[in-house]
Amino acid sequence: MTEPALRFDFVMVYFIYGLAFFSMGLAMMMEARRSPVLAEAHALRPLAFFGFVHGFHEWVEIALIARGWFGYPNLAIAPYIRLILLVISFCSLTLYSLQVLRPRRPIMAPSNTYIVTGWMIFYGVLVVVTALLPEGHNQHWTVHGDALARYILAVPGAAMAALALIRQAQLVRQRQHELALGDVLSPYLRLAGFGFAVYSLTQVLVAPADFFPANVLNSSAFMVWAGFPIQAVRAGMAVLITYGLIRATQLAEDERARQLAITQESRLQALEQVQRDLVEREVLRRELLRHTVVTQEDERARIARELHDETAQYLTALSLDLATLRNTLRRNPRAVAIMGRMEVLSRQMSQGIYRMVHDLRPAQLDDLGLAAALTYLADEARSNGLGVVLTVRGERQRLDPLVETVLFRIAQEALTNVARHAGSGEATVILEYAEGQVSLSVRDWGVGFNPKVSSQPPHGWGLEGMRERAESVGGNFIIESALGHGTQVNVVVPLPVTVRQRVEEGVDEYDPINAGR
Repeated sequence: MTEPALRFDFVMVYFIYGLAFFSMGLAMMMEARRSPVLAEAHALRPLAFFGFVHGFHEWVEIALIARGWFGYPNLAIAPYIRLILLVISFCSLTLYSLQVLRPRRPIMAPSNTYIVTGWMIFYGVLVVVTALLPEGHNQHWTVHGDALARYILAVPGAAMAALALIRQAQLVRQRQHELALGDVLSPYLRLAGFGFAVYSLTQVLVAPADFFPANVLNSSAFMVWAGFPIQAVRAGMAVLITYGLIRATQLAEDERARQLAITQESRLQALEQVQRDLVEREVLRRELLRHTVVTQEDERARIARELHDETAQYLTALSLDLATLRNTLRRNPRAVAIMGRMEVLSRQMSQGIYRMVHDLRPAQLDDLGLAAALTYLADEARSNGLGVVLTVRGERQRLDPLVETVLFRIAQEALTNVARHAGSGEATVILEYAEGQVSLSVRDWGVGFNPKVSSQPPHGWGLEGMRERAESVGGNFIIESALGHGTQVNVVVPLPVTVRQRVEEGVDEYDPINAGR
């Protein structure tokens, strides 16, 4: 083989050699930025640095071979750069191996960086000693430095890298309960470990030097014996190592994608569970509100009955007794006057109890329905000086007692707020029966307020109470207000299916007992 052809073959070998390790460095750097599957980021960074630096070292070899083709002069600094790159790359490989093989070292043990630094110092001392030997003057000291770098740094560093990758394969296999691809991933790590083991052996064949064993076992002797350069074997191992590690990173990415999918699925299930819990709590809250409203109204009705049936009767009997006593004491003018005042007080107490009974539970609401109860409420408001215009739209019908009670209480609270806070003497109440729903609107033209501020407790307990009452029957409560533009309270309640069916069937009779079923 001619000299130019041999040099071209070396260029191609070095190009593939450098490209393989540079690609490995890029893959390891990208892997170090992701969640750890192959190894921790602090261990992969030295391996990536080795790939970058060693790949660049091989390309420097190409530049030194090809400089004569383009007529470039020899650079005196080139051998030093090549040696420095070689030493740095193998020190990085050794550091990676130590990071994996000694992940948890004893407290008093030296750190991995100190070990690599000491190793470099030992190497430097040997280079100086070899250069000072009498036979060391026959060659440039960088030749000795290259050979010693491979003996002292490359051989043990690559061998330790092989052990580190085998250890990583074992660790991945042990995590089968976490990593579904552990069985598939670990063979590629072992393949890369095998590549580093063979690569370690090839570093024994150094460039010819004038000391043992480099003067006997060297790359030139291998070339004569095998017919191809040892660099071709190293390039092949570099390709094998790079293939194994890149394939391992691909599987690691698949594993991360699988874990991410599992995490997202778990998170989605958790969110769905939270959503179901929220829905159940909302249903429970509405049922609780409904139960509270029903219980409150039952208590109001009970108190109203007791006031009407017992206290009112006692006051009536008292009035009769007072009238009898006044007739008996006609001859005593002073006693007659006192009896008259007592009768007046008794009548006033009876009227007060009557109003309390109607406020607690108006009889019109149970007997005649919501429209009649609102008519009574409007009359009461007019008697207290508030001009109320009541409008009932649609075909009047009896509703669920709870719905009628809720709408009546909301109208009652809204008119009370108008009388107390609106600063307006007029209000309108609109009750509308529509298909599938009933709506109530109470409007005034008073001072208004900011709903975002004034409706928040503790200032807006009344509004919140109306809202909760509406929600207890599945209604929608909307309040519209602005400063200086009055306030409008709107409530829309969907009609139960039983009510719609009763209206469609034309049933006019209303059974208050079965209406709420």
